[in-house]
Amino acid sequence: MARQRMGQHFLGDAAWRQRILKILRPGANESWIEIGAGHGEMTQLLAGDGRRVLAIEADPQLAEDLQQKVQSEEREWPDVEIISADVLTVDFKKLLTGNFRVYGNLPYYITSPILRHLFDYAGQILSIHIVIQLEVAERIAAQPGRREYGYLSALCQFYAEPEIALRIPPGAFRPPPRVKSALVRMTLPGQRASLNITDENRFLEFVQGCFGQKRKTLRNNLRSLATDQQIHRTLEDCGLRPDARAEQLTLAQFAALFESLS
Repeated sequence: MARQRMGQHFLGDAAWRQRILKILRPGANESWIEIGAGHGEMTQLLAGDGRRVLAIEADPQLAEDLQQKVQSEEREWPDVEIISADVLTVDFKKLLTGNFRVYGNLPYYITSPILRHLFDYAGQILSIHIVIQLEVAERIAAQPGRREYGYLSALCQFYAEPEIALRIPPGAFRPPPRVKSALVRMTLPGQRASLNITDENRFLEFVQGCFGQKRKTLRNNLRSLATDQQIHRTLEDCGLRPDARAEQLTLAQFAALFESLS
């Protein structure tokens, strides 16, 4: 029984699980973190071939049931460890010393906090595959100039190269959500590797500030950092119009602005 208070929708359709598995293409002897293991719908498919799977489930009852299943059918669940915890409290460096990949069927209301938490371990993560609400997926993958492009787009593209790999209908889940879903594939590293930002936290705070009031121009959103004259001159030096808005800028342009105003 799904616990709707936690926003859980389980992939009940086996055919859709197989389609997702083909996109994941798990390799031999890899380490995987699974977020939102549920009843183990994808856990068992990830297991095997020398892979280590750490399956995180926030619902204590689901975690206990899955643990019993793993223990009673050990041959079918080799090297699977069930972790009963809120993923936002998990320190992945204490669980894994090497690189790993992530798969998650995320509660839709908490997608952004989970991604921010994962990006804290970007140096260890090779890829992230997440099933999320289609609307959020479109925001993550949106390019500058698109209506959906915002801070979440910039954040994800700083750390990874995201793309919508699969659109999933409500009927693939049990119970069906009221919205369409998508599998987003993120390959790490993203533009972070080429931008050479010395203080990443300050840079991301700067980008977030640029999107602070989306309907306003950069000149308005940046007034807390410099005078209007300084901002106007910096925009001109960076080849940007005086009325430029955050949703029009690439990450490289944000980086140039940041360095100039710093």
